[in-house]
Amino acid sequence: MDDDGTRRRPEPRAVRLDHRQVRVLAHPLRMRLVGALRVHGPATATALAERLHTNTGATSYHLRQLAEVGLVVEAPDLGSGRQRWWRAAHDVTDWEPTDFDDDPDARAAIEWIQGDQVRHLVEHAERWFAVQHEWSPAWRDALGMGDIFMTIPPARLEALKEELWRVLERYHAEADPDEPGAEQVQIFLSAYPLIEEGR
Repeated sequence: MDDDGTRRRPEPRAVRLDHRQVRVLAHPLRMRLVGALRVHGPATATALAERLHTNTGATSYHLRQLAEVGLVVEAPDLGSGRQRWWRAAHDVTDWEPTDFDDDPDARAAIEWIQGDQVRHLVEHAERWFAVQHEWSPAWRDALGMGDIFMTIPPARLEALKEELWRVLERYHAEADPDEPGAEQVQIFLSAYPLIEEGR
């Protein structure tokens, strides 16, 4: 707790992806496995297979591949008998696209991951649109997205992203899952150039 008695979550564990990790992560099921472990906590391959609608053999194989590069780890304290439990090794995955400019395979992998993030955002939004009428007015007003156009050089855009990220990290650290009415939400931060069609 802080000096004022408020409960703070620990700083998120982050990993800066290296070339080997990014090549292993660039796979649809592996991305979903890491995401499920981060959102829902430790699980067995069987439980993950059920959640992700796949088979246990494939799930186990891809968990081992992720473990080889340190993106997931076993949780032996949770296991009993032959059950193997897994947990995400980190809360946050970090990289810069230019980290992989010298490695065509890793660059292709990070480009696939970026595309998968956009696909995930679209799927996430479509699931919300399908059920939003079932949620309270307060949630329907709080959720959603917006955008703004600006003319800005790269250094100032980088500073803006860093400042916004610090705000998100502060709210993340102060989050209390036991607070009445609290729900898990996913917040995306993106910035893209306004490229006209045909340009």
